[in-house]
Amino acid sequence: MKLGRVTPFVMSLLLLGACATATPYQPAEQGQRGFADQQIENNRWQISFSGNSLTDRRTVETYLLYRAAELTEQSGFNHFRVVNRDTDETSTFVPTSISRTPYYSGFYCDYAFYSPYGRFRNPGFSRSAFSRAGYGRSSFYDPFGYGFGAADYREIVRYEARAEIIMGAGEKPADDPAYFAASEVLTNLSPSIVRPET
Repeated sequence: MKLGRVTPFVMSLLLLGACATATPYQPAEQGQRGFADQQIENNRWQISFSGNSLTDRRTVETYLLYRAAELTEQSGFNHFRVVNRDTDETSTFVPTSISRTPYYSGFYCDYAFYSPYGRFRNPGFSRSAFSRAGYGRSSFYDPFGYGFGAADYREIVRYEARAEIIMGAGEKPADDPAYFAASEVLTNLSPSIVRPET
């Protein structure tokens, strides 16, 4: 089987294999998805959490809030205030298979056409001559959908949540919903946190 015929299919299998499980709660290192932190001032941070296609929006936002609380305690503070928060959705389409029309049984050198008198091959090219030249026989994929070939696609959706937080000491203000007590966040969200397998 020629490489040109299997490349999109193999790529989709590799993509699906890499995303067999949802992104766990982990630092985003060495090309992995997870949380990332950037200190702006002594008590001000930017944090983010990015998930793969199997990580839903709620999980991404929960992990972001948990990281904010964890980072607050690690920095010696008791509460934090969310200055701004946003979640981006990225959608891409990946080909999963390619189907061929009856009008084209291969690339330039091996196309077939139909007429009222029957099915004919292109008389101007020799399949064996093109094979010797290194072209081989390969399905022709038309990404624009003009009838040469058709592809099935799978939608890949990923979420990334970002926030800027300001940390503080002592009791959090009770009348402002933008403030969070770090210890309470850690206690309440801990059961839903999935960590990497060791």
